[in-house]
Amino acid sequence: MATVQDFSGYTPTWCPGCGDWGIGVAVKTAFSQMGLDPSSLAVVFGIGCSGNMNDFLNAYAIHALHGRAIPNAIGIKIARHNLPVLAIVGDGDCYGEGGNHLVHACRGNHDITVIVHDNGVYGLTTGQVAPTAQKGFKSKSTPGGIIEIPINPLALTITSGATFVAQSFAGDANFTIEMIKLGMKHKGFSLINILQPCVTFNKINTYQYYLQHIYRLPPEYQKNSFTAAVNKAVEMNQEKFPLGVVYESDRPSFTDSIPQLKEKTLFERERFENLESFYPEFL
Repeated sequence: MATVQDFSGYTPTWCPGCGDWGIGVAVKTAFSQMGLDPSSLAVVFGIGCSGNMNDFLNAYAIHALHGRAIPNAIGIKIARHNLPVLAIVGDGDCYGEGGNHLVHACRGNHDITVIVHDNGVYGLTTGQVAPTAQKGFKSKSTPGGIIEIPINPLALTITSGATFVAQSFAGDANFTIEMIKLGMKHKGFSLINILQPCVTFNKINTYQYYLQHIYRLPPEYQKNSFTAAVNKAVEMNQEKFPLGVVYESDRPSFTDSIPQLKEKTLFERERFENLESFYPEFL
């Protein structure tokens, strides 16, 4: 079985104390505990501090364009639907530039796992406001405070058709490991939103702030209830952040609904060497 070190690439350059460190450890540990190795999964990264993990993680991975990690991950999954595929992104990358891709990936129930570093800012470009920032948040791009209300990632994905939606906190690596493992084991679209303090550019949503506003869902919580899940999700609008599996349901995944993929992957299908033979039929 591959160890955590087997998944380690270059030494991270994240700021000391950044929540990305905890997420990076959690991702590699989850892979190891699931019995995977660097050649048995595919990872697509977005742009941002979270995307820099592309250099720090040893696996089959690519750095996508800003906001385009999810469609790249979907393409890989359709070609190799027997391969675990993840998109590791930031809140600006996924909920901002990539918001349209996120919604339609939920609708299709594509069997990918999306791990979001949610810190409320664009940290790599020095702290501009991101879609999950609270109304009134001041940054170099919004010195008078942001006018818009924040995106609610849990409510958005649940109501768009995601079949697994969970939330964790970067300050609790062990809990984050479990959420990642559950999300990867789920057959269908999985979102793990990880509350991730940015110690350099976000002085509001600190570790202390989250410790005062987070809580774990109780064992008796009915995660298969759509109504209960939406009710829990909207609690984030009042700065109350539930941790755990907020919603899980069973629905056929996108690739399971494609009859051409029943017997083998698209990658394994026969390739036609002489495409010119098809010209008369289609031209």
